[in-house]
Amino acid sequence: MKKIVGQVTPEERTQIQTLFERRNGLNELAKILTSDNAELYEKLVKDLGETGTKFQNWWDRMVEKYQWESVENGNWEINFETCEIYLVTQ
Repeated sequence: MKKIVGQVTPEERTQIQTLFERRNGLNELAKILTSDNAELYEKLVKDLGETGTKFQNWWDRMVEKYQWESVENGNWEINFETCEIYLVTQ
């Protein structure tokens, strides 16, 4: 079930959209990259970690700023077109 619980600004949306796309790109790269190239592999692992942290920090900042409704085992999603935030539950 999805329920609209808030909205972010277009600037905030762009921040998370950039991180979302970067994280997805890095995850796709991780599927094809092997540890044979240790230097590139280590760079990928580091970048994945940093991007994941930035992604989670964005959500943490927005939750604190907007005080969105939450539930146990729920998560938030963003509609990049409308900037709306949804609470998603099972």
